[in-house]
Amino acid sequence: MLKTNRFDLTQSYTFSNYFDLDIEPEDLLAEFNYGFTRKKLTLPQSNQDFSSLVSLQESLERRLPFVSLSSEIARREVLIAPILLTLIDYTQAQLRIEYSLTVSEQLKGSLDYYLHTQKNLIVIEAKKADLSRSFTQLAIELIALDQWLEAGKNPLYGAVSTGDIWQFDRRQKTIEQDLNLFRVPADLAELFSYLVGMLSDGQDNCID
Repeated sequence: MLKTNRFDLTQSYTFSNYFDLDIEPEDLLAEFNYGFTRKKLTLPQSNQDFSSLVSLQESLERRLPFVSLSSEIARREVLIAPILLTLIDYTQAQLRIEYSLTVSEQLKGSLDYYLHTQKNLIVIEAKKADLSRSFTQLAIELIALDQWLEAGKNPLYGAVSTGDIWQFDRRQKTIEQDLNLFRVPADLAELFSYLVGMLSDGQDNCID
């Protein structure tokens, strides 16, 4: 049986198993020879006009009072999926849902949402609305994607979301967890400026 208080390289793990491990992310990521830091990230930010998001924001504000978001499937269908489908309109990114990925016995499973252009973005729904433990799972998925893709100079981006709260991280030389949180629908335009920037072909601005 998989133990939940330690990491054992002789065992087989799926991405979702890492949510249950009682281990600090820096200790876990060190097992894969990756560093870890929390900081305010410098992320690419698009300067596109996001005025067309008004209709999405208004529909979310109008409907959310009538929808229970107590389940993971509800948060994915009501909040996360509509945002990512709208993101395609701005970026023409390829979207894969429940994308199966196997690198090794310790790096395998399904990515909730995988978007890619010339850049790559993973989005996962936070299990049990727990951003902290879900971030650990997302960091492992970024390591798997990093090892699966051909070597390149572009950083890999990830986002963990409860639906109404979004937090970013980045795989560069280490896994870097952003200190900022973005709220939906209140911060929708700002959230999109970062999401589009991460998937753009370089026509974006990097800001603190």
